[in-house]
Amino acid sequence: MPTASPAVRRQQMISKLGFLTEDDIFSLPSNGSSDSLSKFGTMTTLEKGRIIFTPQDPKEIVVWLKSGRVQVSRLDGDGDKTIISTLAPGAMFGHMSLLGQTMRGLTAEASENSTGLIVTRADLERLLAEHPQTAIRILDVLGKRLIEAESRLEDIAFKSIPARLASLLLRLSPEGKDQIYGYTHQDLAEMIGTYRETTTQTLNHFKGQGLLAIGRKRIEIRDREALERLAE
Repeated sequence: MPTASPAVRRQQMISKLGFLTEDDIFSLPSNGSSDSLSKFGTMTTLEKGRIIFTPQDPKEIVVWLKSGRVQVSRLDGDGDKTIISTLAPGAMFGHMSLLGQTMRGLTAEASENSTGLIVTRADLERLLAEHPQTAIRILDVLGKRLIEAESRLEDIAFKSIPARLASLLLRLSPEGKDQIYGYTHQDLAEMIGTYRETTTQTLNHFKGQGLLAIGRKRIEIRDREALERLAE
């Protein structure tokens, strides 16, 4: 494999440092040095369809997603895939017991062209030793993810399909952002544990009620308050 030129390596380093210093997790004290960050992890291009890890993958890594989307899924005994989550830029995921990561048995796949920072256990241990406050920020991120996972499981166990879909659409479009891009009806169906045809029928019903406008891989929320009532 050809070695990147000094100019390319410098650009990669600038991209990595920019990504890390923009993330609250890695913000250093005002008198801190970025030297430790410059040695932290490797920025990697993740082409659409690339498998990042599988249930059989033993290596311990964490990935911070800079751009694109990654689907985390599980296969049941019949070979049917259930999407556990679709991760957006800023998400952290991977196999690492150091962080209490519990993604064994899952597969992560880039669902569109993406970039991410791949971090090994040695990388993370070194950074935490130099900047202990980073561990607190990571725990906060993991805590929020646990709450989100519990909420999704509760939705699937106790809510009707319209309520599940309404809840999902609200999660995918935080307050003030009424446009949802990049998801097919199949993606949405797998995220709420139902069939594509059922999801399409429910979306069309929402559209007929004036709650949504629907385009190709695009959904616009027209009545957020009504969706919130359905999601309850």
